[in-house]
Amino acid sequence: MKLKSARPSSSLDDLSHGVQLPRYVAGPLVQVVRRLLMALGVMALAVVIVYTDRHGYKDNVAGGPVGFIDSLYYVTVSLSTTGYGDVVPVTDTARLLTTFLITPLRVLFLIILVGTTLEVLTERTREQWRLAYWRKHMRDHTVIVGFGTKGRSAAETLMSAGLPQDRIVVVDPNPAVVEQAGADGYAGVIGDATRSSVLTRAMADRAKQVVISTQRDDTAVLVALTVRQLSKKVRIVVSVREAENVPLLRQSGADAVITSASAVGRMLGLSMISPSSGAVLEDLVQHSRGLSLRERPVTKAEAGKSPRECEDLVVSVIRGHRLLGYDDPEAATLQLTDRLVVIRRVSKAEEKAAAAHRKERGPGSWRIPGR
Repeated sequence: MKLKSARPSSSLDDLSHGVQLPRYVAGPLVQVVRRLLMALGVMALAVVIVYTDRHGYKDNVAGGPVGFIDSLYYVTVSLSTTGYGDVVPVTDTARLLTTFLITPLRVLFLIILVGTTLEVLTERTREQWRLAYWRKHMRDHTVIVGFGTKGRSAAETLMSAGLPQDRIVVVDPNPAVVEQAGADGYAGVIGDATRSSVLTRAMADRAKQVVISTQRDDTAVLVALTVRQLSKKVRIVVSVREAENVPLLRQSGADAVITSASAVGRMLGLSMISPSSGAVLEDLVQHSRGLSLRERPVTKAEAGKSPRECEDLVVSVIRGHRLLGYDDPEAATLQLTDRLVVIRRVSKAEEKAAAAHRKERGPGSWRIPGR
């Protein structure tokens, strides 16, 4: 067994481990800056209006003509509802402008200021309400521990199979990764997944399945043990680097273990021996393009037939808890309760939907090399 000892990391223990729901609006600071620019725009428009008709205003204190500084001063005290009365409109035109233009701008200016204050004050309350609602209703979801290249690919594959994005929760110790996941529309939890408190915040005890794609095999073992301790029913799928750690993961409660290093090595060897076979295998593991490996139920039209008579290319038949090969005598006649593992070509509509999703994410999605 090749299992490296875990290195203690106090920095991970010091993380807040809070849940971060996807944010579809700008943060409070951005909203304040935006509203401040709007207020400045309103003030600038009012200054232009007053300065254009400056001859209709009178300075009762300094006397003389009203200039740009006087216009700016008048707009400032007018929009803030202070109104000292030293600069006042004296002509009918100036009074009409003040009534029908400056007064609405004053109201708009106050709305912007009050709206900014209320937005900042209620931001935290709204976030707490969203989090409480999320915790109450989140169940039978998928938790992905480690959101590097493998974890992100797993999420994209699940979504291409029909799983809604809001049913996926990301757990990663790197705040930048969770922040980027939130920007992409995933709910995220910052923290070390070997701690039960972090997995509890991700609702792993109420999840349907947990995907573990950590950087180290020893971490994967600890995470699998912690998840299995929280729930006996959740399905656990783990990615490991070394094949000799697979039995340990099985003993830790993992339902399926994928050896990433061996799988890549086999694909490399197959591509050298038979380039065409390697290309087909690579096509199968790519989601939403080319050939696709799917699991689906037997249709009424297929019940009673053999796997070779199905429209899709049947690879295996799932009957109860048994996995039967397509050429197994027991699978010669399909039953309505069976499920099929098939190879089918991805439709144009599915390819367009996947391409639209990748375009929506943008080319600059943040990833950690080697994960």
